[in-house]
Amino acid sequence: MEPVEVTAQFDAQGKATPLRFTWQGRSYPVESTGRSWEDSDGQHILVMVASGKIFELLFASAEGCWYLGRLESGRMMA
Repeated sequence: MEPVEVTAQFDAQGKATPLRFTWQGRSYPVESTGRSWEDSDGQHILVMVASGKIFELLFASAEGCWYLGRLESGRMMA
């Protein structure tokens, strides 16, 4: 996982909705969110950006940090 900077809104229950993230010096506005789930790592959220690419963002609430998720093959999810 790679740390990323994310701007997000949080609801009263602590669920995050990413609005934008920065990866490799480029800012990506989030066009829509898809499936989300929680596990021992934190809250995973699939997001789509304007180009149609899908990214997996992970909010590790214990650390208060965001990460860009990876596929099992080790490649970025984009």
